[in-house]
Amino acid sequence: MGKPTGFLEHGRKGVPYRDVQERVKDYKLAQEHVPEEELKVQASRCMDCGVPFCNNGCPLGNIIPDWNDLVYRDKWEDALARLHSTNNFPEFTGLVCPAPCEAACVLGINQDPVTIKQVEWEIIRKGFGEGWVRPVKPERRTGRSVAVVGSGPAGLAAAQQLTRAGHTVTLFEKNDRVGGLLRYGIPDFKLEKWIIDRRLDQMREEGVSFQTGVHVGVDLSAAELRQGFDAVLLCMGSEQPRDLPVPGRELEGVHFAMDFLRQNNKRVAGDEVPETEAILATDKHVIVLGGGDTGSDCVGTSHRQGAASVTSIELLERPPAERAPYTPWPDWPHMFRSSSSHDEGGQREYALLTKHLEGEGGRVKRLHGVDVRFGEPDASGRPRMEEVSGSEFVKPADLVLLAMGFVHPVHEGLIQGLGVQTNERGNVAANEREFQTSEPGVFAAGDCRRGQSLVVWAQWEGREAARAVDAYLMGRSRLQSRNDTV
Repeated sequence: MGKPTGFLEHGRKGVPYRDVQERVKDYKLAQEHVPEEELKVQASRCMDCGVPFCNNGCPLGNIIPDWNDLVYRDKWEDALARLHSTNNFPEFTGLVCPAPCEAACVLGINQDPVTIKQVEWEIIRKGFGEGWVRPVKPERRTGRSVAVVGSGPAGLAAAQQLTRAGHTVTLFEKNDRVGGLLRYGIPDFKLEKWIIDRRLDQMREEGVSFQTGVHVGVDLSAAELRQGFDAVLLCMGSEQPRDLPVPGRELEGVHFAMDFLRQNNKRVAGDEVPETEAILATDKHVIVLGGGDTGSDCVGTSHRQGAASVTSIELLERPPAERAPYTPWPDWPHMFRSSSSHDEGGQREYALLTKHLEGEGGRVKRLHGVDVRFGEPDASGRPRMEEVSGSEFVKPADLVLLAMGFVHPVHEGLIQGLGVQTNERGNVAANEREFQTSEPGVFAAGDCRRGQSLVVWAQWEGREAARAVDAYLMGRSRLQSRNDTV
C-alpha cells in the first residue's frame, strides 16, 4: 500500500453533510464533497491486510484496496479504470449504497473502517469532471437483439454490458423517464437526477435504445416481445408493496410510500401534479410505518414539505447501539443506524403494532396501536410476538405512509403473459448462474428475481445476467464476471 502506517496515524472522518437548517429547504444533494487532500488521507487508512474482506463484502467484488492506493498516490484516472472494471455506475453506489464493504473492512475489527463509499463517489465525481468517462463502443455488432424490461440499476447495468458485447439492446421503461427506482423511488437529496442523465447520455452514444412510456405486457404484449427479440431480460423490480390489513386502511390520507415519493420526485423534476391527486405532508402529522431506507426517504421528504410532525414506527425492537454478537465481523452488522433524514428531526419509535386507523369525514386522523415484545422463536425460527397488556396508545395522523417493503414483482401482465415460473416467494424463478427462467431465451435479474434488495446487488445481478444472455446468444461470453476479479 502507499502508506502502510496510514491507519495508525489518521482516524476516520465520516461523510460530510450540509447544515440541517439549510438542506431541508431544498432537494439538492444533502451530502457534501471532500477535498482531495483530505480524501487521500482517508484512502491511506486502507491497510495492507493480506486478505481484503471488503472485496467479498461488496456484491460487485470491487477491487477496493487497489483504488484506495491509487487515490492516495494521486493516480485518479487509474483509480477510475479500476473502479469501472467491476462497477458500471459507481456514482449510484457511491451515494445510496449502505456500504456492506465497510462493514467487512478488516480495520473495522477494532477501529472505524475506511471511508470506502466516500472515496468511490469522489473518484467518479472527478472522473466526470475531468472528462475521463467516455462511451465504450463495441468493435463489431453481433446481429443479435436483446430486450431489457425495466430501467432500474439492474436493467441499466445489463443493457450497458450487452451493448458493449455488440448486441442491439432496447431498454423498455413504463414510466416517462429512465431510471426506475433510482429516478422515482430515491429523493433528489440523496441522488440528484442529472447524475442519472449524464450516464444515460453515455449509454445512448454506446448504442442503447431507450423506449419510455411502454408498459410491456400491457402496451406491448409478451408475444410481440418474444417475436421481436432474440432474448429477453426481465429487470422490472419488486413493485408489489406490502399492505396494512387493518380497519381504516381505506381512509383518505393512507398511501403506499412509493406513491408519495414518486409523486414528489416528479414535482421536483418540474412536472405538474393535479391538486386533487396531490399527496403532501405540509402542516400534517405524518406517520411512516417502516424503518428501512424507503421509510427514511419519506421522513426526509416530509421534512422538506413542511410537516407539522414526523413519526417513524417500526414493528421490530430497536437494534442495539453496537454490532450485535450474532452478526460478527465481517457480516453485515445488526445495529442501530441513523440516516441523514433521521438526523433532520422527527421521532423514531420501535416495537409498536398498528391495530386500526380512525378517521373523520373519510380522512385518517388517528392511529391506534399497542406495544409489543418478542420472545423465544417459534418452530419456524421467527421470534414470537405478543402484545403488551395495557400499552394501547393513540397518535395523531393526518398522513400515513406505508413503507413496509415489497413482497414480489407484479405478476399481472408480463410475467403471466410470458408464462415464466415463480418461486415460493412470488419472485421470478431463475438461478444465480444462468439467470434463465423456465422459458428458453427469457432471463431475469435484480429484485424481480432475488426479491427486494440493494442497489449494489441489482447492479451485480444485471452484470452477471448480461454475461449469461451473451453466452446464450453467442455460445460463450467475453464479458467479465465477478469471479474473474475476486
